[in-house]
Amino acid sequence: MTTASAPGTTGITYASAGVDTEAGDRAVELMKASVAATMTPAVIGGVGGFAGMVDVSELREFRRPLLATSTDGVGTKVAIAQALDIHDTIGQDLVGMVVDDIVVVGARPLLMTDYIACGHVVPERIADIVRGVAGACAAVGTPLLGGETAEHPGLMAPDEYDVAGAATGVVEADRVLGAERVRAGDALIAMASSGLHSNGYSLVRRVIEHAGWSLEREVPEFGRTLGAELLEPTRLYTAACLDILAQVSPDDGSGAMSVHALSHITGGGLAANLARVLPAGLVGDVDRSSWRVPPVFSVMRSLGDVPWEDIESTLNLGVGMVAVVAPEAADATIAASRAAGIEAWELGTVHDAAERTPSGRVVAGTKGVDGGAVDIHGRYRA
Repeated sequence: MTTASAPGTTGITYASAGVDTEAGDRAVELMKASVAATMTPAVIGGVGGFAGMVDVSELREFRRPLLATSTDGVGTKVAIAQALDIHDTIGQDLVGMVVDDIVVVGARPLLMTDYIACGHVVPERIADIVRGVAGACAAVGTPLLGGETAEHPGLMAPDEYDVAGAATGVVEADRVLGAERVRAGDALIAMASSGLHSNGYSLVRRVIEHAGWSLEREVPEFGRTLGAELLEPTRLYTAACLDILAQVSPDDGSGAMSVHALSHITGGGLAANLARVLPAGLVGDVDRSSWRVPPVFSVMRSLGDVPWEDIESTLNLGVGMVAVVAPEAADATIAASRAAGIEAWELGTVHDAAERTPSGRVVAGTKGVDGGAVDIHGRYRA
């Protein structure tokens, strides 16, 4: 027969099992101001509810609103943040990986949520992570509407954590961007990355381990330490892309657009991600010599003697987003991107595959998409 312990007697508690609920509450208190700064007039309620709510009455003005959603994490870049004990930048990486996937279909983000799993809650560390998430959400005008911090003792080491996020956005049905809009003759406009962003860090970490470089090493090509370069936050493209759409393809109700597609250059590299937004029968002609590869990519390649094809299939090499636009809209798209603070240039052109002989490495059928192809050719300028 089992009897319950009397109040005040010693027994197994949640805290002795490794979960500190008081630390979790302290973390919430530390992050409240950062989260509150992301709130827009459409948000109903505040921090601490079981669910976040946002007023979407504005959707009644849409002709046919479609909701878009995306979820992601930042991969093994968190290992660099943990090694350096710097946690206030990883949040921007998370936001960029999520909302910049949503804007690819032309959607404006309405809300975001985050999830942090850790071995042990250190309130200041959790608050640093969330402060980074909240700052990036505020930068793209998206409320951080909810989140969760889960303590997993025994499953994760005390100083380990991982982050994930999800967002929801809205777009008019007749304003959705994608392969069905792309035509032969369209221009490919590159928007510069801020560095490695949040993909390929398993390769990067293996390279620096093989080279025996420490994260504190000063690297002349970077003008700062290796660790600082590797933690450079992912560039946020959402606001710039929405500005481009508003300026280059204003909504006149007809559904006609000069911006036809966007491609977020994440895992798989430039060619693989661009091919996802091209229709079958068309090929994107990309000239490697049209831009100069930033130093971090050249250093990683030479440091690990990584084959160009492998690094090209893993890292963004300096291109974080590509806009596929009507040829007459190319100059305006570049100007709008630069006005938003993001360098842009013409990367290449879309061609009819039947009328063109491939001249370089052809990439097609990536990410499960049965669509067009990308012919990437020439030599990089390092």
